[in-house]
Amino acid sequence: MEFDADLIACAQLVERGDPDRFAAIMAAPPCARAVLFPIYAFNIEVSRAPWVTQETMIAEMRLQWWRDALEEIRSGGPVRRHEVVTPLARVLDGQGAELLDALTEVRRWDIYRDPFGDMAHFRDYLAKTSGNLLLAAARALGPVPDAVVRDAGYALGVANWLRAVPVLEQAGRVPLIEGTADAVRDLAQEGLNSLAQARAGRKNIPAAARPAFLPMWQVGPILRMAVRDPARVADGTLELSPFRCRLGLMRTAITGRW
Repeated sequence: MEFDADLIACAQLVERGDPDRFAAIMAAPPCARAVLFPIYAFNIEVSRAPWVTQETMIAEMRLQWWRDALEEIRSGGPVRRHEVVTPLARVLDGQGAELLDALTEVRRWDIYRDPFGDMAHFRDYLAKTSGNLLLAAARALGPVPDAVVRDAGYALGVANWLRAVPVLEQAGRVPLIEGTADAVRDLAQEGLNSLAQARAGRKNIPAAARPAFLPMWQVGPILRMAVRDPARVADGTLELSPFRCRLGLMRTAITGRW
């Protein structure tokens, strides 16, 4: 797939909005990059839609615009011209569009300031955001075992969510059901358990789909850090050193192990 102006725009959007995923995609073969950049550019557009306005109705309309675009892709009819939607339509099938539609729908939580109702609500949110995103990306590269991908996506979602807690709190959101050290430690351990389950089935992921898992390179170290020192979550210091990030990504790209 040629890197046209749309794909370049998608890559630039990911580079600005999600540097970690950009680095991961750049470690993938060029043919995989052309598939992954539109999917992750879409994720950036949808994830920021609730945050660019204080007007809830406008935020709802922005998310609905993306749902309408995904319905066009799912139905196989004409698709609107857009620098992200156009290349996205080339890499998604109907099921992929449905996965991203569910992701977009659950992002409505981001518009409002209501807390999660319970842990089931919280887990569903991560499953439909991080889990659906990883599954859509992996499926676009090749057939994959859904359960393995969903376990990996949940672990990735927990790690990224814990890193985002201070920013979410500053924005007036209530990101955790319970913010005590024990509760944070338990959540991080839950992520590690999902990671272990995903790793147990890692051998069943075909080579073509493995580049979708490159963003997993930080998950284990981040979650183990949160288990050891839950205070890092509130302090906003749940981060790896730049050297460790480069080394971890390089190792994952070479070995396929995350």
